[in-house]
Amino acid sequence: MTLSKAEQERLYRYYTEPKMVTDLTRKTLALVLAGGEGSRLKDLTAWRAKPAVPIGGKYRIIDFPLSNCVNSGILRIGVLTQYKSHSLIRHLQRAWGFMRAEIGEFVEILPAQQRTHKKEWYQGTADALFQNIDIMQRHHPEYVLVLGGDHVYTMDYSEMLLYHVQTGADFTVGSIEVPATEASGFGVMSVDEEMRITRFTEKPRNPDCIPGKPGTALVSMGIYIFSKDFLYKTLIEDAGRTSSSHDFGKDIIPANIGEARAMAFPFRDKDGDPAYWRDVGTLFSYWQTNMELCSIEPELNLYNRDWPIWTYQPQYPPAKFIFDDEGRRGEAIDSLIAGGCILSGARVKRSVLFFATTVESYSLIKDSVILPKVSIGSNCRITRAIIDKGTVIPDGMVIGEDLVEDAKRFHVTPEGIVLVTPAMLGQNLYARLQNDYDG
Repeated sequence: MTLSKAEQERLYRYYTEPKMVTDLTRKTLALVLAGGEGSRLKDLTAWRAKPAVPIGGKYRIIDFPLSNCVNSGILRIGVLTQYKSHSLIRHLQRAWGFMRAEIGEFVEILPAQQRTHKKEWYQGTADALFQNIDIMQRHHPEYVLVLGGDHVYTMDYSEMLLYHVQTGADFTVGSIEVPATEASGFGVMSVDEEMRITRFTEKPRNPDCIPGKPGTALVSMGIYIFSKDFLYKTLIEDAGRTSSSHDFGKDIIPANIGEARAMAFPFRDKDGDPAYWRDVGTLFSYWQTNMELCSIEPELNLYNRDWPIWTYQPQYPPAKFIFDDEGRRGEAIDSLIAGGCILSGARVKRSVLFFATTVESYSLIKDSVILPKVSIGSNCRITRAIIDKGTVIPDGMVIGEDLVEDAKRFHVTPEGIVLVTPAMLGQNLYARLQNDYDG
């Protein structure tokens, strides 16, 4: 039987692409930029780096890009740290120590070490890579995958890697479509019909729209794939420019579009629509992302066994709901409740409770994010709030109903989300007495 040319190509792809993808992932080094200060998260990052902020009831933000790497078959990973890194480093050691270095798997922590002659901390995303160029070269990658450590999404990077190779790109930028009204906070791209980048503008006031899609812009996800020779050459050249801010979005990408082959990789779901991706850079977006996980069918499926999100889990007993009296019933509706939580005659609606949190009788929690080891007393009402780790909420406290009054003690966002930390209540970080392991 003679096969048509199209059928021959289809069979060729079927038998060769899986092997090709495996070969490509083995030749790839992933570098996760996790040194950001996260100042827009206000007091939530007062003592932790942004990628270390808890999310989704049991995870840290950085668990998402790291899990994407492992699930994509990319098992050589470096994490670049800088600001307030202790909590992040501790989590990486506990959650990601299962990699086997003897077979070429690792998650290496790369703290800022002032390696240049100026003895400076990382001055930008490109400078962070330049200061670790010897470490990159030591691992002999063919491709370098650069990721932000502060975005929430699930993505198979091997698809983008294959796209990078098949298009012959020097560098490829992960991209997603967003409303033009929201695009000013991102790097905005213009592309031709082949998805080759023709223009890149970092955080423009008036973003360009996609041709044929008025009101929609194509923005960078902060995900880059570089071919090694181009990357090394570009980093060295950029490091020698005194006028450069040494940033990928501001300097590296715009300066090389004209001469290099720069491609945009569209991040889409199986239906061809823009896939789920969240930049949790503000308190409101952080709160909103957690609330989305409480939906009946959230866009981000944490229960997908084919794409698990890996993390460290402290050993706590199952969540417990006690009392069944009228007005004093332990119950949770449309919520995520982690292990070790006890709802003692309290009601929780559309909220995320992290591990080892307790809520006493007659209290009501709505539309809120309660971080680990929070103690909430009896007769409390908490609405549209973020309560930081270890906070002790005294009996009878009301939060989220009178924003003017709340603003006298707590941080209130323009959208009406109230952030409460131990310090705001005159408590230290460990106000709650604990004899167990500090997860």
